[in-house]
Amino acid sequence: MQSITAKVLGIGLLALLMLIPLTQADGLVRERQEMRDTAAARVADGWGGPQVIGGLVLAVPTQRDTHDAAGAVAKVVDGTEIVLADDLDTVVDLAVDKRSSGMYVVPTYTGEVTIRGRFLPADLRRFAAETGATWFTGKSEIRLLIADTRGLQGITSVVVDGHAVRLASSTARMGSYTVLPAPLAIDPERESPVEFELKLSVAGTESFSSLPLARTNGVRMRSPWPDPSFTGSLLPTRRSVTPAGFDAAWKILDLNRAYGQHWDATNREVSDRLEASAFGVRLYQPGGVYQQNDRAGKYGLLFIALTFVAFFLFEVLKGLRLHPVQYLLVGAAMTSFYVLLLALSEQIGFGPAYAVAAAAVVLIVGGYAMATLRARRAGLALGGVLALVYAILYGLIGAEQYALLIGSVVLVAVIALLMYLTRRIDWYAQGVPLNATSETP
Repeated sequence: MQSITAKVLGIGLLALLMLIPLTQADGLVRERQEMRDTAAARVADGWGGPQVIGGLVLAVPTQRDTHDAAGAVAKVVDGTEIVLADDLDTVVDLAVDKRSSGMYVVPTYTGEVTIRGRFLPADLRRFAAETGATWFTGKSEIRLLIADTRGLQGITSVVVDGHAVRLASSTARMGSYTVLPAPLAIDPERESPVEFELKLSVAGTESFSSLPLARTNGVRMRSPWPDPSFTGSLLPTRRSVTPAGFDAAWKILDLNRAYGQHWDATNREVSDRLEASAFGVRLYQPGGVYQQNDRAGKYGLLFIALTFVAFFLFEVLKGLRLHPVQYLLVGAAMTSFYVLLLALSEQIGFGPAYAVAAAAVVLIVGGYAMATLRARRAGLALGGVLALVYAILYGLIGAEQYALLIGSVVLVAVIALLMYLTRRIDWYAQGVPLNATSETP
C-alpha cells in the first residue's frame, strides 16, 4: 500500500540520490580539465609558457654611507637602484598556431615585439639627490625583463643611443622575471635623453602580457585570433575584435600603477607589485569542451527532476503505474548522458557529441517508457519531453550571458504548465492507496 504522498516523497528522494553520480561526473570533468592543463604545461615546456615582456629598465650601482651615534661613517652599503624609462612604445604582432599534446589542443603563438623608449638623465640627477646615495652611472646597465626565456627565439637588435648593444644571459631575477643585462654608461650631466630600440621574437602559450615600466606606456597588440580575452590590471583604451582577429591598444601612466619611477633592487614589495601590474591578452577558446561540460552538469539535477515529474504526471493523469526501481533506471540513464557527453566531446567536439549523447538517452528512455508503460503514445510523448529538455539545456549552455534569464523563464514556464495540467486533480482522492478499489453501494 502506497499513498500518492509517499510516492512523491520517494521520487524526490530518488532525484536527490542522483546527486551522487552527478557529483562523480562533475569530478570527472575537473579531472580531465587538469589533464588538459598538464598537456598545456608540456607544450609550454618545449615552446614557452605564458609570456610577459617588461621593456628595458636601468640598473645603477649605488653606495650609501651609514653613520654611528657620533656621526662617523660606520660602513658603506652597496646597492642597486632601478630606474624606469620616461616613455615606452611597444608593438606586438602575434602569429597564432595550435599544438597538440595527445588529444589536447593548446593555442600557441610567435610574437614579433618592437619596443622603443628613452631614459632621462635629469631623472638620474633628481633621484640621486632624493636617495642621498652616490650613483655610479658610468657602471650602470640596461635590463630586459622577460617571464620565460625558453620562448625567446631571437633578439634582432638592441640599439641604445645610436649604438648596438648585446644582451647577455644572467641568473639575476627581478621578482618573478628573468633579467637579461647589457652595460650602459650614462653621463648624468647630459641634457638629451638616452633613446633605445629593441626588436625580438618570442614564443609563448595561451597568453601574452606587458609591464608598464615607464611614465607613459603605449602598447599595441595585433593578432588574427578572433576570440581575445583582455586580462590584467587595465583593459585596452581602444580595441577592435572581428572574425579576422583583434587589434588592441593600451595607454598607461605611472599614476595607474602601485610603484614609482625608481626603487632599490632589494625592495621585494615592489618586485611583488610588478606581476600585479601586467596587462595583455589571453587566447581564449570560447565554449571550451570542459567549460561546456561543466555548464551542462550544473543543470543536471533540475532536468532529472523535471523528467521524473513528467513520468509521475503520466502515472497520475493516465492511471499508469511505475515502480521506484524504474525511476532509478531512468535517472541512471540520464546521468550517464554526462559521462558519454564528456567522452565524446573530447574526440568529436561538443556540438556533435551533445547531439549523439542526447539522442542515445532519448531513445533509451523513450523505448523503456514504451515497454514499461505498455503505451506507445506515452513512450513517444515522454521521449519528446526529454528531447525538449535536452534542447533547452543546449540553449542554456550556449547562452553565456543570458543563461540565468533563460533558465529562470523556463523554470517559471514549467511550473505554470504543471499547475495547469494538475489543476483538476483531487489530490486527496489521489491519496487513496493506488491499488485500492472503490466499493459499490
